[in-house]
Amino acid sequence: MHNQTTNHVLMVRPKNFAVGSPTHMDNAFQSVAPPEHQRDIAAAAVREFDNYVNVLRQAGVQVTVIDDQDDLLTPDSVFPNNWFSTHEDGLLVTYPMYWPQRRVERRADILELLDREHKINRTLALEHWEGSGRFLEGTGSLVLDRVNRIAYCCYSERATKDAIYDWCAAMDYSPITFHAHDQRGTAVYHTNVMLAIGTEVAVACLDSVKDPAEKSKLTESLALSGKRIFGISLDQMDQFGGNMLELMTDIGPAWVMSTAAHDSLDPAQREALGAPIIHVPLPVIEKYGGGSARCMISEIFLERK
Repeated sequence: MHNQTTNHVLMVRPKNFAVGSPTHMDNAFQSVAPPEHQRDIAAAAVREFDNYVNVLRQAGVQVTVIDDQDDLLTPDSVFPNNWFSTHEDGLLVTYPMYWPQRRVERRADILELLDREHKINRTLALEHWEGSGRFLEGTGSLVLDRVNRIAYCCYSERATKDAIYDWCAAMDYSPITFHAHDQRGTAVYHTNVMLAIGTEVAVACLDSVKDPAEKSKLTESLALSGKRIFGISLDQMDQFGGNMLELMTDIGPAWVMSTAAHDSLDPAQREALGAPIIHVPLPVIEKYGGGSARCMISEIFLERK
Protein backbone atom coordinates (compact mmCIF):
# COMPACT_ATOMS: atom_id res chain seq x y z
CA MET A 1 0.00 0.00 0.00
CA HIS A 2 1.43 3.36 -1.04
CA ASN A 3 1.09 6.54 1.01
CA GLN A 4 0.02 9.81 -0.53
CA THR A 5 1.81 11.96 2.03
CA THR A 6 5.12 12.04 3.87
CA ASN A 7 6.49 13.81 6.94
CA HIS A 8 10.00 14.24 5.46
CA VAL A 9 10.96 16.86 2.89
CA LEU A 10 14.14 18.24 1.36
CA MET A 11 14.54 21.96 0.66
CA VAL A 12 17.40 23.99 -0.85
CA ARG A 13 18.30 27.33 0.77
CA PRO A 14 18.88 29.78 -2.11
CA LYS A 15 22.07 31.79 -2.49
CA ASN A 16 21.63 33.78 -5.71
CA PHE A 17 17.87 33.69 -5.91
CA ALA A 18 16.43 35.13 -9.16
CA VAL A 19 19.79 36.53 -10.32
CA GLY A 20 19.70 36.34 -14.09
CA SER A 21 17.01 33.64 -14.22
CA PRO A 22 15.63 33.23 -17.77
CA THR A 23 12.63 31.15 -16.72
CA HIS A 24 10.23 34.12 -16.67
CA MET A 25 10.03 33.73 -20.43
CA ASP A 26 7.65 30.76 -20.12
CA ASN A 27 6.45 31.30 -16.54
CA ALA A 28 3.63 33.84 -16.39
CA PHE A 29 3.78 33.79 -12.57
CA GLN A 30 7.34 35.15 -12.51
CA SER A 31 8.58 38.76 -12.71
CA VAL A 32 12.10 39.82 -13.64
CA ALA A 33 14.17 40.88 -10.66
CA PRO A 34 15.52 44.43 -11.24
CA PRO A 35 19.34 44.21 -11.29
CA GLU A 36 19.72 47.09 -8.82
CA HIS A 37 17.56 45.22 -6.27
CA GLN A 38 18.78 41.68 -6.80
CA ARG A 39 20.93 41.61 -3.66
CA ASP A 40 18.00 42.71 -1.49
CA ILE A 41 15.64 40.30 -3.26
CA ALA A 42 18.03 37.39 -2.71
CA ALA A 43 18.38 38.24 0.98
CA ALA A 44 14.60 38.49 1.39
CA ALA A 45 14.18 35.09 -0.28
CA VAL A 46 16.54 33.52 2.25
CA ARG A 47 14.51 35.02 5.11
CA GLU A 48 11.28 33.67 3.63
CA PHE A 49 12.90 30.27 3.16
CA ASP A 50 14.24 30.04 6.72
CA ASN A 51 10.88 31.05 8.19
CA TYR A 52 9.16 28.41 6.07
CA VAL A 53 11.56 25.72 7.31
CA ASN A 54 11.01 26.77 10.93
CA VAL A 55 7.21 26.68 10.56
CA LEU A 56 7.33 23.19 9.04
CA ARG A 57 9.64 21.90 11.77
CA GLN A 58 7.42 23.35 14.48
CA ALA A 59 4.53 21.40 12.94
CA GLY A 60 6.53 18.17 13.22
CA VAL A 61 7.67 17.88 9.60
CA GLN A 62 11.21 16.62 9.18
CA VAL A 63 13.08 19.04 6.93
CA THR A 64 16.47 18.29 5.39
CA VAL A 65 17.98 21.64 4.39
CA ILE A 66 20.69 21.80 1.74
CA ASP A 67 22.61 25.03 1.09
CA ASP A 68 22.86 26.25 -2.47
CA GLN A 69 26.12 25.79 -4.34
CA ASP A 70 28.90 28.36 -3.93
CA ASP A 71 30.61 27.82 -7.25
CA LEU A 72 27.62 27.84 -9.62
CA LEU A 73 24.92 30.41 -10.29
CA THR A 74 21.60 28.61 -9.77
CA PRO A 75 18.90 31.28 -9.39
CA ASP A 76 16.02 28.75 -9.35
CA SER A 77 17.57 26.17 -7.02
CA VAL A 78 14.93 26.84 -4.35
CA PHE A 79 12.63 24.58 -6.44
CA PRO A 80 14.40 21.18 -6.19
CA ASN A 81 11.27 19.12 -6.83
CA ASN A 82 11.78 19.80 -10.54
CA TRP A 83 14.92 17.69 -10.84
CA PHE A 84 14.36 14.66 -8.61
CA SER A 85 11.62 12.61 -6.96
CA THR A 86 11.62 9.71 -4.52
CA HIS A 87 9.23 6.80 -4.16
CA GLU A 88 8.32 4.31 -1.45
CA ASP A 89 9.74 1.30 -3.25
CA GLY A 90 13.22 2.78 -2.87
CA LEU A 91 13.32 4.43 -6.29
CA LEU A 92 14.97 7.78 -6.98
CA VAL A 93 14.26 9.50 -10.32
CA THR A 94 16.17 12.39 -11.90
CA TYR A 95 14.50 14.46 -14.59
CA PRO A 96 15.13 16.26 -17.90
CA MET A 97 14.87 20.05 -17.46
CA TYR A 98 13.74 22.45 -20.17
CA TRP A 99 16.01 25.39 -19.34
CA PRO A 100 19.74 24.56 -19.78
CA GLN A 101 20.56 27.03 -16.99
CA ARG A 102 18.59 24.90 -14.54
CA ARG A 103 20.28 21.61 -15.35
CA VAL A 104 23.24 22.44 -13.12
CA GLU A 105 20.84 22.25 -10.14
CA ARG A 106 21.13 18.46 -10.33
CA ARG A 107 23.65 17.70 -7.62
CA ALA A 108 25.55 14.50 -6.99
CA ASP A 109 26.16 15.49 -3.37
CA ILE A 110 22.41 15.60 -2.66
CA LEU A 111 21.94 12.18 -4.24
CA GLU A 112 24.90 10.84 -2.24
CA LEU A 113 23.40 12.22 0.99
CA LEU A 114 20.09 10.53 0.27
CA ASP A 115 21.90 7.29 -0.53
CA ARG A 116 23.90 7.38 2.71
CA GLU A 117 20.87 7.88 4.90
CA HIS A 118 18.14 5.99 3.03
CA LYS A 119 17.53 2.71 1.28
CA ILE A 120 17.73 3.43 -2.45
CA ASN A 121 17.09 0.21 -4.32
CA ARG A 122 17.31 1.62 -7.81
CA THR A 123 17.57 4.84 -9.77
CA LEU A 124 15.99 6.06 -12.97
CA ALA A 125 18.09 8.76 -14.66
CA LEU A 126 16.14 10.54 -17.39
CA GLU A 127 18.28 13.62 -17.98
CA HIS A 128 19.59 12.13 -21.24
CA TRP A 129 16.14 12.86 -22.69
CA GLU A 130 17.20 16.50 -22.91
CA GLY A 131 19.31 15.62 -25.95
CA SER A 132 16.21 14.62 -27.91
CA GLY A 133 14.04 17.52 -26.75
CA ARG A 134 11.97 15.53 -24.26
CA PHE A 135 11.33 17.34 -20.99
CA LEU A 136 9.53 16.51 -17.74
CA GLU A 137 10.21 18.58 -14.65
CA GLY A 138 9.59 16.25 -11.74
CA THR A 139 6.69 16.87 -9.43
CA GLY A 140 6.30 20.32 -10.89
CA SER A 141 5.12 18.77 -14.16
CA LEU A 142 3.70 15.61 -12.59
CA VAL A 143 1.07 15.72 -9.88
CA LEU A 144 0.96 12.19 -8.55
CA ASP A 145 -1.86 10.18 -7.04
CA ARG A 146 0.59 7.77 -5.47
CA VAL A 147 -2.08 5.49 -4.02
CA ASN A 148 -3.94 4.93 -7.28
CA ARG A 149 -0.84 5.20 -9.51
CA ILE A 150 -2.19 8.06 -11.61
CA ALA A 151 0.04 10.82 -13.01
CA TYR A 152 -1.69 14.08 -13.87
CA CYS A 153 0.18 16.38 -16.24
CA CYS A 154 -0.59 19.44 -18.33
CA TYR A 155 1.38 19.82 -21.53
CA SER A 156 3.92 22.63 -21.79
CA GLU A 157 7.43 23.24 -23.03
CA ARG A 158 8.51 21.69 -19.73
CA ALA A 159 6.35 18.57 -20.09
CA THR A 160 6.38 16.99 -23.54
CA LYS A 161 4.06 14.20 -24.59
CA ASP A 162 6.65 11.47 -25.21
CA ALA A 163 8.34 12.16 -21.89
CA ILE A 164 5.08 11.96 -19.95
CA TYR A 165 3.96 8.69 -21.50
CA ASP A 166 7.40 7.08 -21.34
CA TRP A 167 7.69 8.02 -17.66
CA CYS A 168 4.29 6.48 -16.94
CA ALA A 169 5.22 3.28 -18.77
CA ALA A 170 8.47 2.98 -16.80
CA MET A 171 6.78 3.78 -13.47
CA ASP A 172 3.56 1.79 -13.95
CA TYR A 173 1.39 4.89 -13.67
CA SER A 174 -1.69 5.75 -15.73
CA PRO A 175 -1.35 9.14 -17.46
CA ILE A 176 -4.07 11.77 -17.41
CA THR A 177 -2.93 14.58 -19.69
CA PHE A 178 -4.49 17.86 -20.73
CA HIS A 179 -3.80 21.46 -21.72
CA ALA A 180 -4.23 24.21 -19.12
CA HIS A 181 -4.18 28.00 -19.51
CA ASP A 182 -4.43 30.94 -17.13
CA GLN A 183 -6.99 33.74 -17.46
CA ARG A 184 -4.72 35.56 -19.94
CA GLY A 185 -4.62 32.50 -22.20
CA THR A 186 -1.02 31.64 -21.33
CA ALA A 187 -0.14 27.97 -21.01
CA VAL A 188 0.33 26.81 -17.41
CA TYR A 189 4.02 25.99 -17.11
CA HIS A 190 3.73 23.39 -14.31
CA THR A 191 0.77 21.23 -13.37
CA ASN A 192 1.31 21.81 -9.66
CA VAL A 193 0.09 25.41 -9.85
CA MET A 194 -3.40 24.26 -10.89
CA LEU A 195 -3.72 20.83 -9.23
CA ALA A 196 -2.91 19.26 -5.86
CA ILE A 197 -3.74 15.72 -4.76
CA GLY A 198 -4.25 14.91 -1.11
CA THR A 199 -5.38 11.80 0.73
CA GLU A 200 -9.07 12.61 0.35
CA VAL A 201 -9.24 15.91 -1.55
CA ALA A 202 -8.08 17.04 -4.99
CA VAL A 203 -7.65 20.80 -5.39
CA ALA A 204 -8.14 21.70 -9.05
CA CYS A 205 -8.54 24.78 -11.21
CA LEU A 206 -10.82 23.07 -13.69
CA ASP A 207 -11.53 26.41 -15.40
CA SER A 208 -7.95 26.37 -16.68
CA VAL A 209 -8.74 23.29 -18.80
CA LYS A 210 -10.63 24.72 -21.76
CA ASP A 211 -11.15 21.59 -23.85
CA PRO A 212 -14.42 19.93 -22.71
CA ALA A 213 -13.16 16.41 -23.38
CA GLU A 214 -9.95 16.99 -21.45
CA LYS A 215 -11.82 18.60 -18.57
CA SER A 216 -14.26 15.69 -18.46
CA LYS A 217 -11.40 13.18 -18.48
CA LEU A 218 -9.63 14.99 -15.62
CA THR A 219 -12.79 15.38 -13.54
CA GLU A 220 -13.82 11.77 -14.08
CA SER A 221 -10.39 10.44 -13.10
CA LEU A 222 -10.33 12.46 -9.89
CA ALA A 223 -13.85 11.36 -8.98
CA LEU A 224 -13.33 7.69 -9.79
CA SER A 225 -10.15 7.63 -7.72
CA GLY A 226 -12.23 8.59 -4.71
CA LYS A 227 -11.08 12.19 -4.38
CA ARG A 228 -13.45 14.94 -3.35
CA ILE A 229 -12.90 17.69 -5.90
CA PHE A 230 -12.18 21.11 -4.45
CA GLY A 231 -12.46 23.72 -7.19
CA ILE A 232 -10.55 26.98 -7.32
CA SER A 233 -10.97 29.87 -9.77
CA LEU A 234 -8.50 31.19 -12.33
CA ASP A 235 -7.94 34.22 -10.10
CA GLN A 236 -7.19 31.97 -7.13
CA MET A 237 -4.75 30.01 -9.27
CA ASP A 238 -2.99 33.30 -10.04
CA GLN A 239 -2.54 33.75 -6.28
CA PHE A 240 -0.97 30.27 -6.06
CA GLY A 241 -4.17 28.85 -4.60
CA GLY A 242 -3.49 25.54 -6.35
CA ASN A 243 0.15 25.30 -5.33
CA MET A 244 -0.33 23.45 -2.07
CA LEU A 245 0.84 20.13 -0.69
CA GLU A 246 -0.51 17.76 1.91
CA LEU A 247 2.13 16.74 4.45
CA MET A 248 2.02 14.58 7.56
CA THR A 249 2.46 16.60 10.77
CA ASP A 250 2.29 15.95 14.51
CA ILE A 251 -1.50 16.31 14.35
CA GLY A 252 -2.01 14.32 11.14
CA PRO A 253 -2.33 15.45 7.53
CA ALA A 254 -2.20 19.19 6.92
CA TRP A 255 -2.22 21.37 3.82
CA VAL A 256 0.87 23.51 3.36
CA MET A 257 0.58 26.68 1.25
CA SER A 258 1.65 30.30 1.07
CA THR A 259 -0.19 33.06 2.87
CA ALA A 260 -1.20 34.47 -0.54
CA ALA A 261 -2.77 31.12 -1.41
CA HIS A 262 -4.48 30.92 1.99
CA ASP A 263 -5.86 34.44 1.67
CA SER A 264 -7.19 33.74 -1.83
CA LEU A 265 -9.52 31.08 -0.39
CA ASP A 266 -12.72 32.10 1.31
CA PRO A 267 -13.50 30.73 4.81
CA ALA A 268 -15.87 28.08 3.45
CA GLN A 269 -13.17 26.82 1.08
CA ARG A 270 -10.60 26.62 3.84
CA GLU A 271 -13.04 24.58 5.87
CA ALA A 272 -13.80 22.35 2.89
CA LEU A 273 -10.16 21.31 2.58
CA GLY A 274 -10.90 18.98 5.49
CA ALA A 275 -7.50 19.29 7.18
CA PRO A 276 -5.55 21.96 9.07
CA ILE A 277 -3.78 24.62 7.01
CA ILE A 278 -0.19 25.71 7.51
CA HIS A 279 0.66 28.87 5.62
CA VAL A 280 3.71 31.12 5.38
CA PRO A 281 4.36 34.43 3.59
CA LEU A 282 6.40 33.95 0.41
CA PRO A 283 5.82 37.18 -1.55
CA VAL A 284 9.37 37.58 -2.86
CA ILE A 285 9.84 33.96 -3.87
CA GLU A 286 6.42 33.95 -5.53
CA LYS A 287 6.97 37.21 -7.43
CA TYR A 288 10.53 36.71 -8.61
CA GLY A 289 10.69 32.91 -8.64
CA GLY A 290 7.28 32.22 -10.11
CA GLY A 291 6.70 29.34 -7.70
CA SER A 292 5.27 28.95 -4.24
CA ALA A 293 5.08 26.68 -1.21
CA ARG A 294 4.63 23.37 -2.99
CA CYS A 295 7.34 24.11 -5.57
CA MET A 296 9.93 24.51 -2.82
CA ILE A 297 9.47 21.00 -1.45
CA SER A 298 10.94 17.70 -2.59
CA GLU A 299 9.07 14.93 -0.80
CA ILE A 300 11.19 12.13 0.66
CA PHE A 301 9.41 8.78 0.62
CA LEU A 302 12.55 6.67 1.05
CA GLU A 303 12.97 4.36 4.04
CA ARG A 304 15.77 5.27 6.43
CA LYS A 305 18.70 2.90 6.85
